Amino acid sequence: MKHILGISAGFHDAAASIISREGEIVFAGHSERYSKIKNDRNIHPDLIKDCIQWDIDTISYYERPWMHNIQKIYSGEYELTPWSVKGVLSEQLSEYKNELIKKCKISKFPHHLSHAAAGFQTSPYREAAVVVIDAIGELDTISIYHAAYDTNGNAKYKRLWRQKYPHSFGLFYTAITQKIGLRPMEDEYVTMGMAAYGSDLSAVMMKNDFFDDFSVGKLKENLHLGIDNTENISQSQILNDPRVANKENIAASAQRVVEEGILEIIRRAKSIVKSDNLVFMGGVALNCVANSRLGLIYPNIWIMPNPGDAGSSLGAAALKYKKALNWKNAYLGHEISGPYPVKDVVDHLITDKIVGVASGKAEFGPRALGNRSLLADPRGEDIKDKVNQIKKRQKFRPFAPAILEEYVHDYFDMPAGFSSSPYMQVVARVKFPEKYPAITHADGTARVQTVPKDGSGFRKLLEMWYVWTGCPMLLNTSLNIRGEPMVNDRKDADRFENKYGVTVCS
Repeated sequence: MKHILGISAGFHDAAASIISREGEIVFAGHSERYSKIKNDRNIHPDLIKDCIQWDIDTISYYERPWMHNIQKIYSGEYELTPWSVKGVLSEQLSEYKNELIKKCKISKFPHHLSHAAAGFQTSPYREAAVVVIDAIGELDTISIYHAAYDTNGNAKYKRLWRQKYPHSFGLFYTAITQKIGLRPMEDEYVTMGMAAYGSDLSAVMMKNDFFDDFSVGKLKENLHLGIDNTENISQSQILNDPRVANKENIAASAQRVVEEGILEIIRRAKSIVKSDNLVFMGGVALNCVANSRLGLIYPNIWIMPNPGDAGSSLGAAALKYKKALNWKNAYLGHEISGPYPVKDVVDHLITDKIVGVASGKAEFGPRALGNRSLLADPRGEDIKDKVNQIKKRQKFRPFAPAILEEYVHDYFDMPAGFSSSPYMQVVARVKFPEKYPAITHADGTARVQTVPKDGSGFRKLLEMWYVWTGCPMLLNTSLNIRGEPMVNDRKDADRFENKYGVTVCS
């Protein structure tokens, strides 16, 4: 059977996805897990080695390289990539370039359309409003589509509204991330966690300082190269007044601004697309605090668990396939074979309180969902500090609870529109924070993962843990150290165990 290889590479968080001609997603993986370079923009040869297990006859690329280079020139960046897809692929596919490029048909698709397809064609909907918000994709920063399948089952996309570079809620949030001393295009999730420790009382001031027309994300100045490179915004009171300008307050105000900005765009989508179904994609869709408010506008919401650039490798392949994909779950990456080590993990949790697990297929997306996870008892007062020490990360970062799905409403107040959250995409109020301090953030919320009755190893682990302890949840965080990609294979797991002194069960 022939397969389509989708590739996102050359700019940020390179990835590859494989779908069959019957719509099965047979593989999807991140390059960083192979190269060990966080957010690696280049395709690693070992990732392609995993891909060519399948007979590939088509390669789909997630954007138009010439358009991306125009954007880079416009922004003042002159480190250009090749101008053609064949040029990019020749650079990216390394030793496999001759074999693959010569035998494969090659297609390219617009960046935002690849985001949209990754979401819609994995969604349960026959039609939907599709909203894409990211920092920048080619020259687009916000897109609103109406997506629907025609009588032949082919996905059709009609773009009804767009915002163009340099106007961008994503660029705004990235610029703030850089301003408070974090890594832009990488640490935005840290900014989101820090926000809970500050005051958002300056959000209105921040809106006025940064935006000409907030309702459409129109900025006063181009923030692509950072706030300090702007003429006027760099002097903003919110950034310089010592009474308000600490990192936590800046983060909190920026978080509030982005939440309200996202809601403005979602309301716009609701007004121009007559649908009760929302598909939300782009890097900004990883802001789980903002996502928790989407149910105020839409009753039905789908966010593919890898909504950023890496996920667009799947979107590019989906656009070539045209029809709905058979989405099952996010376990699509490199496989560590063998049975899930349920009893071993529970034994170590009982005795050690903290244990790693690396088993089955790696998750496709930034969130560990039980197959590449560091797990801990959520009830201990000192557990959060111990896990932070192991992971070498800031103390203000939150941890997620993974809970048996049928018990989620007993322990969390789920936001409107979300009765479950299998991919950690929203936050919920913790009902008993004093009992579960390890998973309760400073604002009393937790980024919840609900685990359904799917017969998976992780489900069986939680079931056994519940029988033994009466607790239906575990602290679940990614099996990695701050600044490093997640564990990918057994060799990585052994290295983690030996270097950081934490047992990793496989």
